[in-house]
Amino acid sequence: MGAMTASTEPAGLPPGPLTVADLEGMPDDGHRYEVLDGVLVVTPAPRPVHQRGAFRLAMALDAAAPDDVEVLPAPLAVRPQGGLPLHAQVTELQPDVVAARVADYTDRDLPTAPLLAVEVLSPSTRLFDLTLKKAAFERMGAPSYWLLDPATETLTAFELDGDGTYQLVAKATGEELFVVAHPFPFEVRPAGLLRRAGIRP
Repeated sequence: MGAMTASTEPAGLPPGPLTVADLEGMPDDGHRYEVLDGVLVVTPAPRPVHQRGAFRLAMALDAAAPDDVEVLPAPLAVRPQGGLPLHAQVTELQPDVVAARVADYTDRDLPTAPLLAVEVLSPSTRLFDLTLKKAAFERMGAPSYWLLDPATETLTAFELDGDGTYQLVAKATGEELFVVAHPFPFEVRPAGLLRRAGIRP
């Protein structure tokens, strides 16, 4: 996710908590609009290293995924309250990369928890991705949550334990091999996701 800002929020927002229905009226201006527990989160276009990492990781995951799992990049709406009408839903998140069962996608969104949500960190969204967004995916029951940090070339994986709490299960930096068994067997070297022409981001 790119740098987060409140100054780009559209004027004329309705009073009180926002809903997913309110997002339908947001401008198509290159920003990403999400709502978490009724609070609008706006992020501008990300940097090239962010997009490089998200794109390469999505491609690698897609190549490793079983036939009944589809991997997609942002923007894609994850709406954990998908059984409710849009005006009653107060959370829509758009992970940088998402993996879910093919059968769980609709023709417009993912109305349930994904198998995996991945966020690519940036300096101004690091705290949000590490805390509020991580907690949101934990609450909705997404089995796996990963963080790719371009600043340190680190890929970190959390998985839900038996109590529904994320626990650290894998972490690799640079040329180290990142290996996980869930949501499907996968391995990658973080440096290969982020470096261009041998230059550190």
